[in-house]
Amino acid sequence: MPLPRLITLIVGIGLILGMVLWLVDSIYRLYFQISFTAPLLANLLLLIVIILLGLLIYAFLYYFNLMARSPQARRARPMAQPPLEKTAAAGANLQAVRRQVQHIEDEVTKRSLLLRSREIEASLHQGEIKVVIFGTGSAGKTSLINGLIGQIVGDVGAAMGTTTIGRAYRLSLPGVEREIVLIDTPGILEAGIAGTERADQARALATEADLLVFVVDNDLRQSEYEPLCTLAEIGKRSLLALNKTDLYPPDEQAAILAHLTATVHPFIPASDVVAICAAPQPVTLADGNTAQPDPELLPLIKRLAAVLRAEGEDLMADNILLQSQRLGEEARRLLDLQRRRQADKIIDRYQWIGAGVLAVTPLPVVDLLATAAVNTQMVVELGKVYGCELNLERGRELALSLGKTLVSLGVVKGAVQLLSTALQFNVATYLVGKTIQGITAAYLTRIAGKSFIEYFRQDQDWGDGGMAEVVQRQFQLVKKEEFVKGFVKDAIAKVVAPIQDALPPPQEDDPEPLQLGAKLDPYPEPVSRDRWSSPRDDWETPLPRPRDDW
Repeated sequence: MPLPRLITLIVGIGLILGMVLWLVDSIYRLYFQISFTAPLLANLLLLIVIILLGLLIYAFLYYFNLMARSPQARRARPMAQPPLEKTAAAGANLQAVRRQVQHIEDEVTKRSLLLRSREIEASLHQGEIKVVIFGTGSAGKTSLINGLIGQIVGDVGAAMGTTTIGRAYRLSLPGVEREIVLIDTPGILEAGIAGTERADQARALATEADLLVFVVDNDLRQSEYEPLCTLAEIGKRSLLALNKTDLYPPDEQAAILAHLTATVHPFIPASDVVAICAAPQPVTLADGNTAQPDPELLPLIKRLAAVLRAEGEDLMADNILLQSQRLGEEARRLLDLQRRRQADKIIDRYQWIGAGVLAVTPLPVVDLLATAAVNTQMVVELGKVYGCELNLERGRELALSLGKTLVSLGVVKGAVQLLSTALQFNVATYLVGKTIQGITAAYLTRIAGKSFIEYFRQDQDWGDGGMAEVVQRQFQLVKKEEFVKGFVKDAIAKVVAPIQDALPPPQEDDPEPLQLGAKLDPYPEPVSRDRWSSPRDDWETPLPRPRDDW
C-alpha cells in the first residue's frame, strides 16, 4: 500500500476511535439520565447505538477486504455476452430449422443442415470474433496477416492465386477480451474455372464473418465494388484498407484515399477507410546497402481494436443471427423444392385420371367440366404435402370455389379454344371431339393444382389479389406455346393413343378416316355404276342425285 494512503488510513482510524469513545461516553451519560424516568426509551436508544456500531464495524472490515484483493482479482470481470434478444432469436431460428429438417427426405441433405445448425449453435458459446481478410488476388491479404500476427504465415509477394483455401490464425488485441480469429481467403476475380471456384469460396467465408477487412492496392474497380456492396447489403460491417501505399507519392496516395472514401461512403464510414503498407519495398541507403522498412499497420490495428471494443458483441450477435436466418432460408428452400416435386406428381396423376374418365364419358355442360377438373381428393392430398390437414368437406368446398372461379374468369372457355386448335394439328378430326373434354379437364386440373400449391405455400392464404389473381397467373404460365406443345404431346400419349387403340380396326371396305384438311364433295359419285352396293350381290338400290332446286 502506498505510504500516503497508509498515513491517511491511520489518521482516519484514530479519529474514528476518538469519536466513538466520545460518543459512547455521551450515550452512557444520556442513558443513565433517561433510565430513571423512562427505562423503555433508554433501552431503545441503546439498541440504536448497537446497530450503528455494527454497521461501522462492517464497513471497516469490507474496506480492508477490498484492499486485500489482488489486482488480478479486481480486474477479473465476467466476459460480456452478446445481446440476449439476438442470441435468443438465433436460438429460435435454429430450433425452427431442426423442425423443418425433419421433413426433408434426402438423408445427406438432412445431415448437412443439422451439422451446420450445430456449428452455429456452438459459436454462441465459443466467443471468438471472426475477422475475414477479403479482396482481390495479390492485393496483399497474406502480407497483412503476416504483419498483424508477427510471423510468416504465407508466401508474401506471391503471384495471384496462391491462397487456394481459407486459413485461420489467432490474434489478440489490447482491450479486446475475446480471441480474434483472422481468416485469409482466396482472391476474387481470378481467371479460369479454378479461380471462379476459389472466389466462390472466398465469398462464402466472407458471409460468415463478424467483421470484414477488404484489402485493395489501388482505386476500387467495378468488379471489386459489387461484392463489397453485396456484403454490405446483407449487413456485414467492413473496414477498407488501401495497401501498398509505398508505391505511390504522397499526393497520389491522398487522392486515391479520398476517392475510395467517397466511393464507399454509403455503407462504409470515412473513419473505416485506412491506408497501410503491409510489406514495404526495400529501401536503398546512401552507402549502397538496402534496408527493409517495418510494416505500417498501426492505423488499421487502432481502428480494428476500436471497432471490436465498441461493437464486438453486437457484431457477433448480428452474425450469429444472420447465419441462423440464412440456414433457415436454405432449409425452407430445400423443403419447398421437395414439396413441389411431390405436389407435381399428385397433379400429374389426377390430371390424367380425370382426362381418361371424361374422354370416355363426356359431360354435356362446360361448368361441370371445370368442377370435375378440380378433384376434391387432389386438394386434400396437396394440403397434406404442405402440412395442412384438410377433411373431405373442406377439400370439396375449396374445389368447388376454384371451379366457379375458372368459369367466371373465362379460363374454361379459353382452355377449350386453345386445346381444340392445338389438337386439330396433331390428332385426326374424328378423335378431337371425343377427347377434347378429357384433355381440357387435365389442362384445368393442372391450373387448379398449381393454384392450390400457391395457396398452401402461403399458409392457406390466397394473398392480396385473392383466388382470381392466382388462377389468372397460373393460366398465363400454361398458355405459353412451349408448354402447350409439350402438354399436347403428353395428352396424345396418355389419352388419345389409348382411345385409338381401343377402337376396332378398320375393315377393308370401310372408308378411310377423315383427316384434317380433307374437302367434302356435296354430291359424291356412286361407288359403283351410279348405285350403292351392299355386301349382297342381288340387292342393289339406285341412289338418285339431288335436285339443284332443293
